[in-house]
Parts: sequence; C-alpha cells; structure tokens
Amino acid sequence: MRSGNPALKESTFLDLGTGAVVRGDAGAMTLNGTVNKTAFLLVVTLAGALYTWNLFFSSGGTANLMPYVLGGAIGGLVVALVTVFKKQWSPVTAPLYAGLEGLFIGAVSAMFEQKFPGIVMQAVGLTFGTLGALLLAYRSGLIRATENFKLGVFAATGGIALLYLVNIVMGFFGTSIPFIHEGGWLGIAFSAVVVVVAALNLVLDFDFIESGVEQGAPKYMEWYAAFGLLVTLIWLYLEILRLLSKLQSRD
Repeated sequence: MRSGNPALKESTFLDLGTGAVVRGDAGAMTLNGTVNKTAFLLVVTLAGALYTWNLFFSSGGTANLMPYVLGGAIGGLVVALVTVFKKQWSPVTAPLYAGLEGLFIGAVSAMFEQKFPGIVMQAVGLTFGTLGALLLAYRSGLIRATENFKLGVFAATGGIALLYLVNIVMGFFGTSIPFIHEGGWLGIAFSAVVVVVAALNLVLDFDFIESGVEQGAPKYMEWYAAFGLLVTLIWLYLEILRLLSKLQSRD
C-alpha cells in the first residue's frame, strides 16, 4: 500500500520487527470505529478553531493570537511526528493534534475571513463536499487506488512538499517562490493543482483504512487512521482557502 500522506505509509500496519500484521488484544480495527474517531477528532478541531476565531474578532485583530498560531502550528507538527513514530500513543496524541491544529486553523481562517468575508464557509463547504464526493466515487468503484494511481499521487505530493520546503528555506533569506503566494494566473493554477493532489490523497487514505480493516489491525489503529485522514483534510482545507483567496483578490 502506498499513500501520499506521510502518516499513512506502506509499513503503518506492519510490525517493524517481523513485517507481520500486529493484532491487538482488545479487538481489531473496524470501519465504524474509525469513522467515529474521525468524527470526534473533527469536533475537537472545530472546538479549537472556534476558540481562536472568537478571540480574533473579540480582540479586533491578531495581537493576542500569535502564541496560539505558533503554538498550534509548531506544537501540532511535533505531536504529528510523535504520532507517526509512536502509533500506539495515537489514542492520546491524535486528539491533542486535533486541538492544536484547531487553534492554528481557527486563527488563520479568521485572518482570511476579515480580508475576504464569506471565504471560510465556502472553503469548509468545498472541503467536505470534496470529501463526500470522493468517498462516494471510491465506494462505487468510479475511482480505484491502483498501484500506478498511488505512485502518481505519492510523487506529486512529494514534489509539492519539496517545493514548500524550498520556499520556507528561501524565506530565511528574505525571498520566496512568487507563484506560491501571488494571485496571478500562474499562482491560481498552482493552487488548483495542489488542491487536486490533496483531494486525491483522500482516495489513498480511504484505500489504506479499508486495507487496515481487512488485515485486522489492532484497535488503536482506528485512532491512528483517523489522525491520518485529519491530516489530509486540514491540508485540503488550507489549500482551498488559499485558492479562493487568490481568486477573490483578482475581483
């Protein structure tokens, strides 16, 4: 199994020592359990987002938000890395990641909303609309996660990640890759491609979760799988937000 999501990779459901599937004592991973835990993580993310969203508009700006923005972004990254390397901790670390990322995206969303009124609801609607449409297409067999499909999405995701990393490094020297941030047609086309790639990662996540259920992965992997899906959803939402802001800035 190959996934562009770094949290859901080929060896996730395998014991690193033997290469065999690890089965939990408290039962096996189920689809319903994964869905329920994904819903819980979304609620936690929403709670965190609402807190910084309300703080932004009650304080009249970003003055009191930077600790939450930095703490959410950096803390979320650290917790995500811990979760990837310590999957058994995911029942604790996955909700913690959701809360931290909620603080971050709530603040970021408020900033976009202040500049482009109505953009956040559009981005939320498009994110969950995309999730629903791709889930339906996957379940109906219209989209199949073949090996070539997985390889293509994995390569595209890696290329985007490398480009973003280069842009971050360039930022330390006071420059950046223009089309990542600018609202010209090249910038819009780039953001549109990134949104498509992020959306296609959902298909790989669906396939990966289904495979984990079929292999009888341990129960805690429901939390880990839900965490991996949340990572993709947050990425997709932020990229849709960026794309919409570029489109509206041209009006």
